[in-house]
Amino acid sequence: MSLSITVSNDAAGDGDARSVVLVSGEVDVSNADELRSALDGCLEDGAAIVVADISEVPYIDSTGIGVLVGVAHRAAEKGARFEVARPQRNVARVLGLLGVGADLNIREA
Repeated sequence: MSLSITVSNDAAGDGDARSVVLVSGEVDVSNADELRSALDGCLEDGAAIVVADISEVPYIDSTGIGVLVGVAHRAAEKGARFEVARPQRNVARVLGLLGVGADLNIREA
């Protein structure tokens, strides 16, 4: 399954610039750089909030999880907020087992 990434920009409820990155497909070592580039691009463009919507990601490997954690850390360094939204049950389980939930600000909706 190929990876598809769509970025949309709007304003959050408090007026901060927000980028929502909709990710579809499996995230693994073969395409993790594509995800990193999209998320980092949002931070470089000045988004105060970056949301990775992974509701359409049925599988993510350790490389993909590493990308999410790395982006979370870079966002914190820039004073931005990074969130991972709507992970499928099996993906949420893996994130929970790895203990990265707090870093990723996982939200269900």
